[in-house]
Amino acid sequence: MIPRGIRNNNPLNIRRSKDKWKGLRAQQTDASFCQFESMEYGWRAAFWLLTRTYYHTYRLFTIRAIIQKWAPPNENNTRAYIDNVSRLTGIGPDEPIGIPSDKPARWMAVAAAMAIQETGTTALDYFAMLRGWDWSRQH
Repeated sequence: MIPRGIRNNNPLNIRRSKDKWKGLRAQQTDASFCQFESMEYGWRAAFWLLTRTYYHTYRLFTIRAIIQKWAPPNENNTRAYIDNVSRLTGIGPDEPIGIPSDKPARWMAVAAAMAIQETGTTALDYFAMLRGWDWSRQH
C-alpha cells in the first residue's frame, strides 16, 4: 500500500489548518492531512514551514528543536524521530543546521530524512523535492 504522505503529495504529513497553501487540491478528502496537487507543492509547503516558519519565525536551528515542535511526544516517539533524522543526515541533533540560503543541501537532507520518517519509505521523488525547494524560495 502507498503511504498516506505519498498519496497526499504531502511528504512531511503537514496537518490541515487554516493555512491556504499554494497547490492544495480543491477537494480535501483526508480529514487530518493536507492534500496537494503535486509532490512539488507538498515539498514547497514543507520547505516553507521548515525554513521560513520554524527557522526564521520560531528561531529553531537544530534537528532536535525542529522535531520537538513538528512531532511532539503526545503524538510520536519524538526521541526516535530525532535520532533517525540525525543518523540519516549525519547532522548532530543539537548541531545548528545553518542558514537555509547558505546551507540548502543540509535543509534538503533534513527534510528528506523527515519524509522517510513520516512516510516509512525511501522511495521519494528527489527531483520533485528539488523543484519544491526552488518554489519555496520564490514568493
